[in-house]
Amino acid sequence: MDFRTMIQSLEEKGMIAHVRTEVDPVHELAGVAKRFEGGKKALIFDKVKGKEFPVVCGLWWNRDVLGAQFGVSGREVPAYIGNALERFHSAPVPPVIVGAPPCQEIVEGDIDLTRLTIPTLALEDGGAYLDDSVVIAKDPDTGVRNTSIHRIMVTGKNRCTMLMDLGRHLRDYYERAEKKGQPLEITINNGVPASVYTCAITAGTAIDEDELGLAAALQGDKAIALSRSRTVGVEGIASAEVVLEGRILPRVREPEGPFGEVTGYYAQRDDRWVVEITAITRRRDTMMQTLLPGKEVWNSIGACSEAGLLKTLSKQVPGVKNVYLAHANCGFYGCVVQCDPPRAGFGKNAILAAFGAFPPLNMVTVVNSDVDIFDAEDVMRAVTLRFDPTKDLVVVPAAACHELNPVCPGGLGAKYGFDATIPPGEEERYRRVAFREVDLAKYVIE
Repeated sequence: MDFRTMIQSLEEKGMIAHVRTEVDPVHELAGVAKRFEGGKKALIFDKVKGKEFPVVCGLWWNRDVLGAQFGVSGREVPAYIGNALERFHSAPVPPVIVGAPPCQEIVEGDIDLTRLTIPTLALEDGGAYLDDSVVIAKDPDTGVRNTSIHRIMVTGKNRCTMLMDLGRHLRDYYERAEKKGQPLEITINNGVPASVYTCAITAGTAIDEDELGLAAALQGDKAIALSRSRTVGVEGIASAEVVLEGRILPRVREPEGPFGEVTGYYAQRDDRWVVEITAITRRRDTMMQTLLPGKEVWNSIGACSEAGLLKTLSKQVPGVKNVYLAHANCGFYGCVVQCDPPRAGFGKNAILAAFGAFPPLNMVTVVNSDVDIFDAEDVMRAVTLRFDPTKDLVVVPAAACHELNPVCPGGLGAKYGFDATIPPGEEERYRRVAFREVDLAKYVIE
């Protein structure tokens, strides 16, 4: 299923709303989107001032909308991705290169990024950003493809600056190419199927694995179709709405930022990596996609990582039932683990195991299975009534964390966990108040 077929399917399910009024791509578009964030419909902005193409926002801000893209419910998304990840590891389906790809129906003669519908989102953002486009690169030594998402700020008609986080495969590729004095060729793919976007953000793939095999597993073990690029040696997604061909320049840094990040704070302006665009190709009747940092990212990371995290914890710690990368913790800085420890100490083991299984985590809260881990109020009540800081607090100082978390400058910070599980043998003291179940249909209520 390509991007526009996916949009059509969501339209038929009543999960798309159209903004018919013209909006300014600078701040106004994002301002409208923010009012709908987390709702049950994604948005299509049909008229964007000064731009030719409509743009979609909100495909990831609600898990039911996300699940509909895969034909499952919102609660089923993590397991669906986890099952696909297992099939990918056992029998990967490699991508195929096709002729006459839809993404090259139009080849722009004049390279001008400012013609594309790339909005400026937050009020203090440094410029227009591509923030949900899939970057494809090849390992400079082995040729293995990598897919990833990075924030990319437009700085000129054929020039961008971008962030490459520490520890990411793309940065590893680039640093090895830069040591040789070579640029790293890439394609930037906007308007791609959910399967391709998901493979680019899912943890659990190794640097020597072509992640597009995971995308194939996510779409029923059907190979991903790629297009041969015109100016670089890296392929694009054949069905993408827009493909930008380019190269990350060696030993060149230019200003990028500020940018309103997933944390809800601004990432500050600094000299970062530079992309020179060498070609723009697109589909006819192009429809672009943007992402509002916040719930779209929280759902993206959470839904794509929970299944793998649960699998790892279940193997290492007895009694683990479920996990949730909570929105309150930006989707990947904090995790709630549901666990019924068979004996004292296993709640703390779950905390330590979670830190090892998912390095971006700063905070882990462990609660029993009688707590709804998707309900922040229920979790907080468990912490208030079951957590004793004198014996249930776990702190790991000066650990490697995620560099975008402002409390972890340079990617170094503390990890801490709350063991809010009931001590084995003391369950009676924590028996919940219960009431009779009734069927309201039997009552006249006006």
